[in-house]
Amino acid sequence: MHQARRSSAARHPYLEPSSQTPILPLNLNPLGALPARFRRPRVLIVGCGDVGLRVARLLPGSVRVLALTSSPERIESLRSQHVVPLLGNLDTPATLRRLSGLATRVIHLAPPPNDNPDWRSDPRTEALVAALRRRARPEVLVYGSTSGVYGDCGGARIDETRAGKPATPRAERRVQAEAQLRWFGRASGTRVHLLRIPGIYAPDREGGTPQARLRKGTPVLVQQDDVYTNHIHADDLARACLAALWRGRPQRVTHASDDTEMRMGDYFDFAADLYGLPRPPRLPRSTAREQLPLMLLSFMGESRRLDNTRLKRELRLRLRYPTVVQGLSAAPP
Repeated sequence: MHQARRSSAARHPYLEPSSQTPILPLNLNPLGALPARFRRPRVLIVGCGDVGLRVARLLPGSVRVLALTSSPERIESLRSQHVVPLLGNLDTPATLRRLSGLATRVIHLAPPPNDNPDWRSDPRTEALVAALRRRARPEVLVYGSTSGVYGDCGGARIDETRAGKPATPRAERRVQAEAQLRWFGRASGTRVHLLRIPGIYAPDREGGTPQARLRKGTPVLVQQDDVYTNHIHADDLARACLAALWRGRPQRVTHASDDTEMRMGDYFDFAADLYGLPRPPRLPRSTAREQLPLMLLSFMGESRRLDNTRLKRELRLRLRYPTVVQGLSAAPP
């Protein structure tokens, strides 16, 4: 697929990486008339990290791919992957004033800031929405949220109709971002689709396997106290983003999760056996509270199994890695 995009891009000189390729300024063409090349389908990726780049590689060369970045150091790297960099910063709304109208479709993967004192808001999403409202609205916006918005479900299997009950500031900010984007969709006519994403993994992703934690010997819970976890391979998540971009229903939520139904301790036991590492020690929850950091304990305090029927039926996505066992076994590092 990557080769297909490269060959297709060669037919469109404006996509070719070059020191002469301009960085598109966010005040492009303030009079509103767009060049012919901007009348082609344009996808803007906000938060173009590992998953965003996987999305970019899947898009055909007939689509103009743009990415918002606050780092000038990333400009050449993005160009080399046939992505047009846009300099701007979600934490500085003034840099986003001309973002509206540049893209027909938007994928928003930027997380809320962790240091925001108001844990009931996501200023980055607010800044993006304010920018997109200024001129021609995008046809579609896909937002990468988190399955943490549900809080603890006691191991129940849940679908997207389950009411959210966020238990952490991180999850609460995502709830507020979802609400802001839904309001934007209703007010503007933009088809907003929310993907609720669990743990992302991939052998070729930095920190995408549990090896580092296994080498540290970090404990997991004993079987009777253990929790269910949910997973998605980064490649399947990128494909889910594209499916939502073209097939997602308006104002709809979809679980971007695979078929895995595995408790956390069993997952780490499997990974340890796969990589030839010692299995992690097991602790009762009462002891774990005294030995593990609060962030890790928060993950160990939430148990749920995500139903992914909508992902398969509505977005018509066939998972390349239906379970984490298959995903990690396919190409262990």
